[in-house]
Amino acid sequence: MPKNEIKGKVAVVTGGTRGIGFAIADALLQQGGHVLLCGTNQPGVDQAVQRLQSGYGNRASGTVCDVRQIEQVQTLMLDAKRMFGRLDILVNNAGIGRFSSVERMPVEDWRATIDTNLSGMFYCCREAIPLMKKAGGGYIINIGSLAGRNYFPGGAAYSASKAGLIGFSEALMQEVRYDHIRVSYIMPGSVETDFANSPGRKRTPANWKLSAEDIAAVVIELLKSDSRSLSSRVEIRPSEPTKQ
Repeated sequence: MPKNEIKGKVAVVTGGTRGIGFAIADALLQQGGHVLLCGTNQPGVDQAVQRLQSGYGNRASGTVCDVRQIEQVQTLMLDAKRMFGRLDILVNNAGIGRFSSVERMPVEDWRATIDTNLSGMFYCCREAIPLMKKAGGGYIINIGSLAGRNYFPGGAAYSASKAGLIGFSEALMQEVRYDHIRVSYIMPGSVETDFANSPGRKRTPANWKLSAEDIAAVVIELLKSDSRSLSSRVEIRPSEPTKQ
């Protein structure tokens, strides 16, 4: 089956300054893509861009964007078009986790979780889709979580946001498929992001979690798959978690 090329494609990666987002940005650049990443604070963006530009030059760029703010998201997408001329790929990775019993959860924590993990994804898709249509198609990949299906005490807000991501992604996939825009969502299990950018990491009994690079590898595999196929949902979990 022929493969799609990432070389020359333009991607926006939200939450791209560290962890899974940074690993995805790095992987896209390794494949010859152009990447505009975003984060919520300037020092974090500057540090991530500096690291990436040391290896990939001006194909890497970054900007501050709080995906909870529609105006900032609109600017983000226009920046991608202005810098690189088009938009082909959107990876909605920005997310937070606030964990508490429902009874004790501050309303601000609920709003921050839903606004970031769910509304932010909607804003990004809403603004990216017209640019992808102009480019002749594209690919939207939403980073979810197994918590969107496997629920646990203290995780009501987080699980609700990730369950919403699943429903949103399934509906959007059907809306835009005939515009040559593919939509997938990835549901990782436990990811050890503290080791996100440590090449050659060895798996040990104390180091059983997925790495950020594991998730990035799935993103690349999806993007390079033949356009006539669509792996719309990918679950990825540690192969040998600690025994209970």
